[in-house]
Amino acid sequence: MVSFAPRGDTDPLPAAIAAAPSGGSWLAWLGTDSKVRVGRLDCADQLVGTPTSLDGVDLQDVRADADGVVVLLTRPGPQGGGKLCGGTSSPTRAMWMVRLDNSGRQVWERQVTNLTSSRGGYDPGAIFVWWYNHHGTLAYDGTNYAAYFEAAITVANGGCVDIHEGDRMQVVNATTGALVSGHDSFEWGCSHAWDSHITWDPRTGHFAMVCATDNNCRIARPDTRQTVVLGVCDGTLFGGNIVPAATPGYWTAWSNGNQVRLEHFSTGASDQTVVTAAGTQHSHLVAYGAGRMLLTWKSGSSTAAQVYDTNTGRAVGGQFTIAVPDHTYVEAKDYADGSVAFPAVGTSGTSVRIVRVMPLT
Repeated sequence: MVSFAPRGDTDPLPAAIAAAPSGGSWLAWLGTDSKVRVGRLDCADQLVGTPTSLDGVDLQDVRADADGVVVLLTRPGPQGGGKLCGGTSSPTRAMWMVRLDNSGRQVWERQVTNLTSSRGGYDPGAIFVWWYNHHGTLAYDGTNYAAYFEAAITVANGGCVDIHEGDRMQVVNATTGALVSGHDSFEWGCSHAWDSHITWDPRTGHFAMVCATDNNCRIARPDTRQTVVLGVCDGTLFGGNIVPAATPGYWTAWSNGNQVRLEHFSTGASDQTVVTAAGTQHSHLVAYGAGRMLLTWKSGSSTAAQVYDTNTGRAVGGQFTIAVPDHTYVEAKDYADGSVAFPAVGTSGTSVRIVRVMPLT
C-alpha cells in the first residue's frame, strides 16, 4: 500500500474507514498498483474475508449503510484536445463513486466529474481532477450519497485553455447509482478551495458544507457563499471538519497562524468561537457520542486529543495523547456505540493499525 508518510494536499490518501451499521467497519486502502482494496473489519477491528479490488489511482473516502458501502476514488480520464496557456501538463482524472454490497460485489459506479469520450480534461467546460487539491468526502442522507470534493475547471482563453481550481458537490442515489439533481448539489462552489467537508443534518433535511477559500480569505459555505469566519491568506489558513451541534447549527474546526479554533454557526457567520490548545495548521473534528465531539491534531510523533461539548463548546475532561502519528488528511469516523476510529500507519509498510477511542463515560 502507499505510504502514510506524505501528507500534502496532492499526495495520495493511504486509507479511509467507515462504520458499518450492522457492526464492525469497512476499510479502504490504496495500493501501489493503482488499485483500491475494500474489506470488512469485525468488531475487534480485524480484517475478515477477502477484500474487493477496484481500479483507482487515488482514494478519497468511504461511507457505509445497511446494504453496503460506497467508495470515492479517482481514475484516469481523457485529456482532450485543448492546449494549456501556461504551466506544465499533468494527467487528467475523473472522480468516481463505486457501490459494493455487503458481500463486496460491485453494484454500480458513477462518475461525479463530467468527462466523456468527447470532453477531456483540457477541453473547455471540463470539470475534472488535476494534480492540485483534490481531496473529497462523502455523506449519506439515508437514500442518497453526496460527494463533495476539490476539482479543476477548464476555461477557454483565446487559442488555449486555463485551468482553475475549486470544489463541486454531486448527489447519487444509493440504490440505482443515478445522479440526483437538487439536494444541495452544485456544479461549482468555493474557488479556490481546499479542506472541503460535508455532513448530513437530519434536523434540517439538508447537507451542510464548509470550505477554506482564498476568495476573501475565509471559511465559507460553498452552497450559499456565506462567510463563516474571516481569516488571513498568509499560507496558514486551513479548514477542518464540520459536526452538527447539539442545538441548531454546526461546529467546524479551522486554523490560521497555527492556532486551531472551533466556530459555531447556523446559516451564516460564526456566533461563537472557542480557542483551543492546538497549535498547528491542521486538525480533525468528529462527533463523539451524544453531545460531544473529539478534536485531534499532530503533537510530535503522536496525536493529541481533546473532547468538547457540542452544546456549549466547553472542553470535557483533560487533553490526552493517542500514541500514533497524525496524518493530515486521514479522518476519524464516529460509531453508534459512541466510539470513534481512524486508520494509522502500521508496524510495516503493508499493514494498517486501527485506532479506536472508546466511548466517554
